[in-house]
Amino acid sequence: MNKRIINFLLMMLFIVLVGGWIYTSVRDEFMKQSGASQRRTVETVTAGYPAEPEDIDGWLKRLAEEANVYRVAFIDEIPMPGEKLSKTPKGDSELSKLIESSASDSEFSKGFDNAAYEEIYRSSHNWTVGANEEQALFFAPAINSRTHDIDGALIFSFSTESEQGFMRMMNTLFVAAFILFAVVIWQLMLSRDPIVGFALAALFLMTLTFVAYPLFEALRLSFLENGKFSLSIWKTILNSEGYMSALWGSLKLGCWTATFSTIVGFLFAFVVSRTNAPCKKLISTMGVLPVISPPFSLTLSIILLFGNNGLFTRWLRVIGLDFSIYGLPGLVIVQTMGMFPIAFLTLSGVLQAIDSTYEEASLNLSAGRFKTFSSITFPLAIPGLLSAWLLVFTTSLADFANPLLLAGDLRVLSLESYIEVTGMNRLGHGAALSILLLLPTLTAFLAQRFWVAKRSYVTVTGKPSGRITELTTPIVRRILVTIIFIIVFFLIMLYGTIFAGCFVKNWGIDYTFSLENITEAITRSTDALFDTVTLAAIATPIAGITAMIAALLIVRRKFHGKRLLEMLLMTPFALPGTLLGISYILAFNHAPIILVGTAAIIIINYVIRELPVGIEGGIASLRQIDPSIEEAATDLGADQATVFRTIVLPLVRPAFLSSLSYTFVRSMTAVSAVIFLISAKWYHITVLIYNFSENLRFGLASVLSTVLIIIVFGAFGIMRLIVRENANLMKNVT
Repeated sequence: MNKRIINFLLMMLFIVLVGGWIYTSVRDEFMKQSGASQRRTVETVTAGYPAEPEDIDGWLKRLAEEANVYRVAFIDEIPMPGEKLSKTPKGDSELSKLIESSASDSEFSKGFDNAAYEEIYRSSHNWTVGANEEQALFFAPAINSRTHDIDGALIFSFSTESEQGFMRMMNTLFVAAFILFAVVIWQLMLSRDPIVGFALAALFLMTLTFVAYPLFEALRLSFLENGKFSLSIWKTILNSEGYMSALWGSLKLGCWTATFSTIVGFLFAFVVSRTNAPCKKLISTMGVLPVISPPFSLTLSIILLFGNNGLFTRWLRVIGLDFSIYGLPGLVIVQTMGMFPIAFLTLSGVLQAIDSTYEEASLNLSAGRFKTFSSITFPLAIPGLLSAWLLVFTTSLADFANPLLLAGDLRVLSLESYIEVTGMNRLGHGAALSILLLLPTLTAFLAQRFWVAKRSYVTVTGKPSGRITELTTPIVRRILVTIIFIIVFFLIMLYGTIFAGCFVKNWGIDYTFSLENITEAITRSTDALFDTVTLAAIATPIAGITAMIAALLIVRRKFHGKRLLEMLLMTPFALPGTLLGISYILAFNHAPIILVGTAAIIIINYVIRELPVGIEGGIASLRQIDPSIEEAATDLGADQATVFRTIVLPLVRPAFLSSLSYTFVRSMTAVSAVIFLISAKWYHITVLIYNFSENLRFGLASVLSTVLIIIVFGAFGIMRLIVRENANLMKNVT
């Protein structure tokens, strides 16, 4: 081991020496090229020095108006070394003040001396000109083109911001390269399992770069006031009754939505995966439909049907009922209908993976169906239930599109943050409010982890049973199916409103039948549709595979920083999308990582933002699989990559497919963060839908929402063909 460490240190020393040589060479070459470019500018400008003294002031004024990369001043009498100026310099006032105060400095004496000998000289160090701005100084002779005499000296100052920015980028890149080489060499020379080591290193690098760094930018912004450190923003927020009321409103909305969504999602998942109920395909389809559409589609449908002038509201008023959908009750209904698919997708994978052998044993020992469900099935589903509740809770907290339209007199932090950022242009206040949302999210996350970690949920210890046991009586099954079909009917009614909107001129204004919306919407959205599908298709497999790898490492491996990695991976779900988008702009709009305006920043946003769903589903499924299966494969000579591909991935197929499906859906229907990251080259269909809805072109928005649903359902079918059903997990009801 000592020999390996010595070899590692020698290798790192070699990398430092080679890297230092490369760094020095690149730095010197850049500074040389930068200095040469500035010198050519000085030569070009001095060549235009006027021959007549009365033209000098006008020439200097024109230079000040036209030039934006340098300042220039003129002295018509070059002082002797160590002497002060006898006349005030002409030209730029800030530069003239510096010349007057520093004329006797040795660097200025050397510059004046070179100018007297008709040479251009660059100062050996930078000078502060104006408001703490570092500038490089050049001294050049002012040669009269008519007499060829030296009339004085021209002093130029060039901003060093680009040079300093390049050096910061160089420093960052070389430090990152050194760390990368260190990690790679460490894994290759000292690690027993290099593949796992590389995977952990990649996850930490990903989370630090695309989670911690943007979050730090948002946090830093909340402590700045006019560019200086200040606590005034936080004092204003914490002492404001309105903001504290918004925090309480967010908590109430999140808890009610998470609870109802988890109940509805479990009901759908249980009926589909653990009973012999009819119409399972229809139930499954309706169970994922709300998450496929843009997040504000259901809200618009609710307003058109149950708003102040909605179709049903008018009918209720006729019979004497005064009903309002605005406020907490309406938001809970809309968010539950829109977010229960998160719980359904998570719980479906968990319930499908439960081995029915335990349920059969319970029934064979004369336990009743309800007793078997309450003591076997439900406890084994607790990891999935907690994961689903957490995901819905954090999604509800971060949602701003629904509260924007339906909040009424209810104040929530996500909406307050959105208004602060987009309405009042107070980025610091919006960042602080969004960071405040992390507190309840992290509390729920830690509580869930603490509860689950103390229990064992392993059910798959070998080849899983190929059947499931029917735990519901015909009467109970009919009751469950009836409840589900009531929910399905309500969803169909909401989506029927969207579909009907495709065939009227403008829903809510002009109900005349028309097909113009279809033609106009398709024509205006071709590029946006192509961009959206392309970006989502790229992000989906990256997010799905990364989520399963992260879940496997978290559940199966012990390593330092595991809790930190989990929290970093879950953090994006707690951030409002508006803040995440702004944070990405702040973090990746300057060196060393410039991504704003590219497709990469949108794809990264998709992957990072939707990763928690796949990780939570993967963790819940892996907790049910006995590690001895993987250990047996390893003992037989399989490496970690083979174990993951042939053992783990097939067993967690439901969770993996759910991760792929959810990432694709959310990528296709994203709004909040993407609205800040789109560019002229890369647009998004949901932003176009939102713009149509905002301009009351609901017919166009309905057409594009319908097209979006069709595309996503087609993608679902393709995913199921690519990721085939695992025969060992296929179940038949007995």
